[in-house]
Order: sequence, then C-alpha cells, then structure tokens
Amino acid sequence: MTTVERRTSALVPAAPERQTFSLRLVVRGLVGRPLPLVGTLVVLLFLIIAIIGPLIAPYPFDAIIRGAARQPPSADYLFGTDHLGRDVFSRVVYGAREIIAIPLIATSLSVILGASIGLTIGYVGGWLDEVVARLLDSLLAIPALVLALVMLGTLGPSPFGIVIVIVLLYTPIVARVVRSATLSLRSAGYIEAAKLRGESTLYILFRELLPGVLPALAVEAALRFSYAIFLQASLGFLGLGVQPPSPDWGRMVNEARGFYTQAPWALWFPSGAIALLVIGVNLLSDGLRRVLRREGQLS
Repeated sequence: MTTVERRTSALVPAAPERQTFSLRLVVRGLVGRPLPLVGTLVVLLFLIIAIIGPLIAPYPFDAIIRGAARQPPSADYLFGTDHLGRDVFSRVVYGAREIIAIPLIATSLSVILGASIGLTIGYVGGWLDEVVARLLDSLLAIPALVLALVMLGTLGPSPFGIVIVIVLLYTPIVARVVRSATLSLRSAGYIEAAKLRGESTLYILFRELLPGVLPALAVEAALRFSYAIFLQASLGFLGLGVQPPSPDWGRMVNEARGFYTQAPWALWFPSGAIALLVIGVNLLSDGLRRVLRREGQLS
C-alpha cells in the first residue's frame, strides 16, 4: 500500500454509523401498543372498504329507491336512506374510495416534493437555503382555507384541484421538517465519508441523508394525511369538493343538514365515518412517533 493510499484510508472511516429506519421494529411497536393498534386497524379497515366497496355495497351510490325516502336503519338499509331515497350505507362505502384516494395521492406528492426540497436546501445551505426557506415561509403565512378557496375558485371544484391545493399547502410544511432533520445530519461522519469517496450530491441526498430523515418524514406524512382527509371533507361540505353525483362524505353531511329532524342517520353516518377515519390516522401517527422516539430514531 502506498503512502497516499494509507493516508486516504485513515481519513475515510471503515464503518461509519448512520441512522436507519427499521420497518420491522416499527410494526412490532405499533402492534404492541393498544391505541396505535386500534388506529392501524381502523385505517386498514377503511382501506379495505375503499378497495372492495363496490362488491359489498347493496345498491349503486346514486340509485334512488322508489318509496324508500328517509327510511331508518334496518336489515334492508343498514344506515337508513336519505331524503331522496338513496341508501346511506352504499354511499358511505363508495365515498371511502375518494376520501382516501385523493388525500393519499396529494399527500404522497407533497411528501416527495417536500422531502426533495428539504434535503436539497438543508444539505447545500447558503443563499439557496435562505431564499427557498423564506419562500416556503411566505406560503405558510397564507391561511389554508383561504388558499384552498382561491385555488379552487380558479381551477374549479374537481379532484385535480383538490390535489393541487393539498400539495401547495403541505409541501412547505414537509420541506421544513425534512430541512430541520437534514441540518442535524449533514455534518455526520458518514456524510463526510461519502464526500471523501467522491460521491455525487444526488447519491448523498437520497442514499445517505434520506434514510436518516425517514423517521421524521414518516410521522409527518401520516399527520399530513389526516389533515388532508379533513380538508377534503371540509371542502366537500362547502360545495368545493368532488361534485355530484360522487358520494363525497362532506357533501353528504351538508345535504343531510336540512333534513336532520326527518332523517338524522343521514348526517350521523358520514360525519361519523369522517371522524373515525381521522382519529384512526391520528392514533397511527401518534403511535409511529412514540415508537420511533423509543427506538432513538426520532428526536
């Protein structure tokens, strides 16, 4: 071995320590705690309903059953019928697909974009960090509902518009979380070792830094998902969500308000489904945070 090789070997650590994300430990921690387990089961239940909804719904979501308006819950109509004679159970089951799919797609895009931005500005630093961080702060200064109303007023109420709104709202938040985690990791020994090996910036960002910020990113993604569900339901309630005849849960709640005294079940079940799903995701997010903190993967 030459003198130069010996010096290089001395500078590059042989086995640098790095933070890792163990899915097995996370699953074990969630299953071993009562409330996170309940949240996980609730989320899985709604995912299954969203996937197989058309197979278990007794009626099409827009079918008007003649002579069955405002029927109470029974063996024939599990959740009763609304003021038009539509089966509430079928509409709730069909609506699960949109109330989960749209926030899931939008949250995934927000996490991908936010993680990319946060990793880049946190690692590069300097003027780029200052400029982009101030731009993100300016977006966060706008109230979420105001931005949603402006964007949907411009784009029109549609699934695409809702996705754009959620991405614009949550990308800056995710980026700030990832940036903060990146700032605490960019001077770690294994990052310096990767630089000395001559690794590219993209390699360092996504092969060295990303595994270290995954715990914080996973918690933030679960939290953003629950907020996105509630935001979509709120927009549906205001008439800016998915348009009829789609069975949007928020719109179902709004439509049932005027007939609460005649058919209160038409309001109870969609609003209860929204609350149950949001609570389930929040319990899952809180359990994920506790598990990762216990495992030393989250500060």
